[in-house]
Amino acid sequence: MTALNRVPHFLARAGTASALTLAAVGGSVVVPGAASEASAAAVATRALQVAASKKGSPYQYGATGPYRFDCSGLTLYSFKKAGKRLPRTAAQQYNRTRPVSVRHRKAGDLVFFHSGRSVYHVGIYAGKGRIWHAPKTGDVVRLQKIWTSSVLYGRVR
Repeated sequence: MTALNRVPHFLARAGTASALTLAAVGGSVVVPGAASEASAAAVATRALQVAASKKGSPYQYGATGPYRFDCSGLTLYSFKKAGKRLPRTAAQQYNRTRPVSVRHRKAGDLVFFHSGRSVYHVGIYAGKGRIWHAPKTGDVVRLQKIWTSSVLYGRVR
């Protein structure tokens, strides 16, 4: 969120004269929730770095690291190392995130693959339409282009 996006909200609360005075003296505005958004972004960035560091680790069903992973085990491990706890399965993780539109997705958001109402796979969004994930038996943790439009995005709170 830029300072320009915050001005109308601030003006509505503090009044135009107060905002202009604050701007003239070089004061700063404390925006409720901005610190928690910044903190969440830092956690997401760290989780993305952890997932990337596991490149080449073998897939193993039910594994949560540190050397082998299944899809939700990789996201659980990555966010845990970044200081945030997630539930075990992809579906449980989906229910613990805040939905994000494709337009507003950011690196570090979780990408949930679904069939109808059933979530069956999860990865960490890396930007440019790619995810870090543990794909399937016989494969390894890797960066891959998202291959379907049947995905939902969620931001870890």
